[in-house]
Amino acid sequence: MNDRYDLDTLTNAKRIHILGIAGTAMGTFAGMLKARGLEVRGSDAAAYPPMSDQLAIQGIPLMLGYAPENLDWGPDFVIVGNVIRQVNPEATAMRDRGLPHASFPEAFGHLFLNDRRPIVITGTHGKTTTTSLIAWLLEHGGARPGLFVGGVPLNFGRSFRLGDGTPFVVEGDEYDTAYFDKAPKFLHYAPQVGVITNIEFDHADIFANVEVIEGWFERFARLLPPGGRLVVHGAEARARRAAAAALCPVETYGRGAALRAAGLDAPNWRAEDVSLDSDGATFHLWQGDRDHGVFQSPLPGLHNVDNTIAALAVVLGDGIPPETARQGLALFKSVKKRQEIKGIVHGVTVIDDFAHHPTAVRETVSAIAARHVRQPGARLFCCFEVESNTSRRRVFQDDYAPAFAGASAVLFCKPLDKPDNLPEEARLQLPEVVRSLEAMGIESHLIPEVDDIIAWLVPRLRDGDVVLGMSGRHFHGFHDRLLAALKARDMARP
Repeated sequence: MNDRYDLDTLTNAKRIHILGIAGTAMGTFAGMLKARGLEVRGSDAAAYPPMSDQLAIQGIPLMLGYAPENLDWGPDFVIVGNVIRQVNPEATAMRDRGLPHASFPEAFGHLFLNDRRPIVITGTHGKTTTTSLIAWLLEHGGARPGLFVGGVPLNFGRSFRLGDGTPFVVEGDEYDTAYFDKAPKFLHYAPQVGVITNIEFDHADIFANVEVIEGWFERFARLLPPGGRLVVHGAEARARRAAAAALCPVETYGRGAALRAAGLDAPNWRAEDVSLDSDGATFHLWQGDRDHGVFQSPLPGLHNVDNTIAALAVVLGDGIPPETARQGLALFKSVKKRQEIKGIVHGVTVIDDFAHHPTAVRETVSAIAARHVRQPGARLFCCFEVESNTSRRRVFQDDYAPAFAGASAVLFCKPLDKPDNLPEEARLQLPEVVRSLEAMGIESHLIPEVDDIIAWLVPRLRDGDVVLGMSGRHFHGFHDRLLAALKARDMARP
């Protein structure tokens, strides 16, 4: 197959070591291998919840720090995560010892998808929620799907399931695969059903511009066989252009108003009469001229209405009856770190979210404000960690401040420092973002340490207020530490 491994070596491996095991995808894959009956261990530079908790619960040993001796336990195969560079000391030792190795997407595709029907969900935003919802609706409909997703769906309690039915629902990431394979992960998943939610510029560390990203999505579209299905957001021009490369039927979806505004008058799937309230969203679903009735989604925000339409398009097209899907949707519990309520202390609600791209920030802030900031005089405090490879870069300098519209105050901790030698002039300039927010009439501060952010918040928070902490990592334990500080404040009051 190549000079790194042959397929028999991979399929017959019993002891597997994973480099970068605490990443969302890698930790999930570790759990799948363990569930398959293999002995699995791995290493990483650091680990934090929820993946560190998942590894511990499953009894998968984690070695912190990369070192050649981490391989001394005698694995017969190594999986290499995309955070690993060629010069990594453990990767170097792996090659020096002649250990067969593959990327996670390569191994996953060979071990888990060859005899299944992959349903692959792609796009810049909405992948995790849409993937989780599709899997849940199929499960509720009795299809017993497999699942691989970059989050923890609360209906399943973990980020994977093997399933024993034909469908296997996969979150298809456009980020690159490994140091020896710089193409997107989703090219390894052999989709038979595909979804493209949207295409925006992201991952500024590896993509030069959005046109390059769109080109990779065109390649994804061409992977689908003529007898497959590609479901694409009809109001997203780049997504539609990429989908035009497909050899299979393409089905469009979206909210009717947005589709018409984009000039698409004949979508396959559309939601009409959309309304948002404190319980989520209600809409009327049409498939062409066919009326599927009213659906109630527990997910907040218009962006989640789009995610829900995509999921319904997939499962209804797969034969799940509309009434079954309607019941399953009402029972969906969302995903950890997606508008997840971490706790409520004396009327103050603390929410965790993964948002880091300006579009995701905007949609999340809007949804949280509409759903949770409802008492007269209640305020929304947004706390944001600049930590992703995109958010750390100046490319979105002018986009972050408008994304926080609707917040009463916005607080930033110091940006995450990474060993990538990103020059200062290429970095997001938070003082400029703070000034832009102040010019919008939104109080904003750069408070470097999380302890000091909590100290600033605690005396100001009152009944009805909401604190939204956004980070793709653990945010230095911000949410739990804030809840503890609020409890201590209220206990100390006479």
